[in-house]
Amino acid sequence: MTEESLRKYLEASQESGRPLRVKFGIDPTFTHVHIGHAVPIRLLRTFQELGHLPVLIIGDGTARLGDPTGRNEQRPPLSLEEVQHNSTTYLDQIGKVLDLSPEVCEVRRNSEWFEEMDFFDCLRLASCGTVARLLERDDFKKRMAERLPVHLHEMHYPIMQGWDSVQVRADVEIGGNDQLFNLHMGRLLQEREGHRPQVCLTTPLLLGTDGQKMSKTYGNHVPLLSEPNDMFGKVMSVTDDQMPDWFRLLTSLEEEEISKILQGHPREAKGRLADEIVTWLHNSAVAKSAAQAFDSQFRKKQVPDDIPECALESNLPLANLLKEAGLVSSTSDARRTIKQGGVKVNGEPAVDPSALIPLGDEPTMIQVGKRRFANIRERS
Repeated sequence: MTEESLRKYLEASQESGRPLRVKFGIDPTFTHVHIGHAVPIRLLRTFQELGHLPVLIIGDGTARLGDPTGRNEQRPPLSLEEVQHNSTTYLDQIGKVLDLSPEVCEVRRNSEWFEEMDFFDCLRLASCGTVARLLERDDFKKRMAERLPVHLHEMHYPIMQGWDSVQVRADVEIGGNDQLFNLHMGRLLQEREGHRPQVCLTTPLLLGTDGQKMSKTYGNHVPLLSEPNDMFGKVMSVTDDQMPDWFRLLTSLEEEEISKILQGHPREAKGRLADEIVTWLHNSAVAKSAAQAFDSQFRKKQVPDDIPECALESNLPLANLLKEAGLVSSTSDARRTIKQGGVKVNGEPAVDPSALIPLGDEPTMIQVGKRRFANIRERS
């Protein structure tokens, strides 16, 4: 489990000419992959560029159970239909970071093996772990201390993830540092099956633009398929404290250069960070255009020229209007944003989530935060 272990695996790979099988798994629990997921995927890409074989597992089996990591309550299970829907664009999104060509990457879905298992196979797999061992997980331990329920099916998640490592014969598994317990389970199951145990390689968790855990719920994430202007603007909203981690985890700049950038003005540093990220996920010309659009819109306080339009029913409550227009993810998110002063109607701050918004032939301009706009007309 040390650096020396990885070094020996790398040396043996070089001597034998057999590339290491480097596993990374992601559960399609949401519809999109965000930039926080890109941190371990970037590391997977590094192994790929050095001639090793990435083994990308789309966890369409484990997603139906749900990873309880970091949660003080049961994660609601997803239906098969929800998982399949979420999985549809995952490869397109991950392909922004990793070369998914069949000759240089192996893509698997863990439903391949879990759907073939019957009840007695599951019992055999469950016998590989102990309750005492599974209760060593921080989230389970905390729940037990707080007398909160730990459900039996949740304990199967680490074992399922570990079984993935057996099935694909992983030499290395990459994951966020909150996944270390699950990665260890892969080693345990591999040893029980007579395989060489994988080296576990973890990456720091990237916090959201506001310094909280990156989450769609908080609206502090950056989807990998964000439009360049939106991506640039979201990176520009990163807190000053988060910039060092974002530079180190999402760019290829040397430490000396990062330190020099961070010693300058925070706004200029964020501009450089946004440019690096948009260039990486799009290209330099697009990044330059996004920077100009950001400068025009926010430094010069201009409204963008290309505000999207939509038609809705008149006299909807403001919170519902924002949701229907696609400006927020939910009405609860809308209410929170309105109460925080983040919504304007025709340039005037809005304060009442229940206020009825009259619409007509002339568009009503809605602004949410600094980057989201919509011109809304009455639906005929």
